[in-house]
Amino acid sequence: MRHFLKSAGIIFLLTSSTVFAQNKVTLSGDLGKHTINRHIYGHFAEHLGKCIYGGFYVGENNTKIPNKDGVRMDVVEALKKMKIPNLRWPGGCFADTYQWKDGIGPKANRPKIVNVWWGNVTEDNSFGTHDFLNMCELIGTEPYLAGNVGSGTVKDLSDWVQYVNFKGVSPMSDLRAKNGRENPWKVRYWGVGNEAWGCGGNMKPDYYANIYRQYATFMNASFENNERLFRIASGASDNDYNWTETLMREIPHNMLEGIAMHHYSVIDWKHKGPSTTFTEELYFKTMKEALLMDELVKRHSTIMDKYDPAKKVALVVDEWGGWYDVEPGTNPGFLFQQNTMRDAVLAGATLNIFHKYCERVRMANLAQVVNVLQSVILTNEEKMILTPTYHVLEMYNVHQDATMLPVEVQSNDYTFGNEKLPAISVSASRDKNGAVHVSLVNIDPNKAQDITINVTGVNASGVTGRILTSGKVQDYNTFENPGKIQPAVFGGASLKNNVLTVKLPPVSVVVLELK
Repeated sequence: MRHFLKSAGIIFLLTSSTVFAQNKVTLSGDLGKHTINRHIYGHFAEHLGKCIYGGFYVGENNTKIPNKDGVRMDVVEALKKMKIPNLRWPGGCFADTYQWKDGIGPKANRPKIVNVWWGNVTEDNSFGTHDFLNMCELIGTEPYLAGNVGSGTVKDLSDWVQYVNFKGVSPMSDLRAKNGRENPWKVRYWGVGNEAWGCGGNMKPDYYANIYRQYATFMNASFENNERLFRIASGASDNDYNWTETLMREIPHNMLEGIAMHHYSVIDWKHKGPSTTFTEELYFKTMKEALLMDELVKRHSTIMDKYDPAKKVALVVDEWGGWYDVEPGTNPGFLFQQNTMRDAVLAGATLNIFHKYCERVRMANLAQVVNVLQSVILTNEEKMILTPTYHVLEMYNVHQDATMLPVEVQSNDYTFGNEKLPAISVSASRDKNGAVHVSLVNIDPNKAQDITINVTGVNASGVTGRILTSGKVQDYNTFENPGKIQPAVFGGASLKNNVLTVKLPPVSVVVLELK
């Protein structure tokens, strides 16, 4: 593990009293046209480490942890409060080895398999389709099922669609009823494979495009209101623009509702760096990768615009977040990492980018919900803590299904060495009740930021807010001190004559409401 350098630490740990005033924002409250789809706030639960077993699912015979059918209720209630709109399952790489029929019927009869992707642990299939979809109903979220294309068959996936969605008489709906569920769950969101360019089969884009067309053809299902499935193609990794170009060119758009894209904020896949004891250099590099999301979304969207100017096909960023070295002493295949203020500002800045491009980005999934990568929840037996990332997403849920309000941002620089990044990130929206919310992030760990926001088209006379911050960017919540980082009332904003002035502390996330 790398330790914090003493020479950099003195500068890094002290908050500078110098506040700069060059940050200027124009908020156009009368120019909003596009909706920030609530599904941008989706999440991801893979059979990986302790995300499912020991995270969501503790077993039906567990008497220490309050649960319903084995699903722990403290996690359910926390996700309800966060207003999680959708949940992707069962993977990830695991999806393309998952046989869904292994996870239905009496649990004692379900076959065991080896999870070859994540730790070579034995998977007993005790958490399957019924467990997941019933859990989604408990949470009040929409399921997003990732189909097995890499090692499955067209019939496997079409049978799964029929099993969970068909109300009439059919082999699969009869089997569902036999297994205890009379009415279908009506699952709308379906991934047609995952990372087909890698763990999903190492396919070339033109080959996958043909495979997708075949699978999509047989995923026939409709709901009572004649709404069709939302089929999501396995999309590009990072800046593989040729992948997006090929799929948009080769797949008829009446067969395609969404195309995925994955981007993790990783500085070096071989040496990712620690999750809590990182230096300022590593922090800067992580934020540089996080802010790269703007360029990636913009360029993939430009390619999609060429083939789909009406923007009928959504860009679905269904894997994103920070990825670091696992915690010392934990299984490398379980991807367990702590969650600091670095992750909070990363989440806030990324969501601001998604808001900016909400006309095209209409769904996204943070990886992952519990105990894996940039989790919003960590568990340890009966204990549960909420991470800084959780608090950001809970604060930001005021933007769900609100109208995005355009902002023009002139930002100070956050500099490290010879490189620089914009210090602040901003987005705004108007909800159905007319309230305007402004989200601001200061990624600079050393300097506070003065921001002047000229507000037009908004009839407001006051402002309130909440803030998430801490003394150091490396700070995090622990099972011994679960409330170290949590939202607080923010008093550093004032509104006068349509000018909003804000003082943002270093490494902070703020959400304001104009009244």
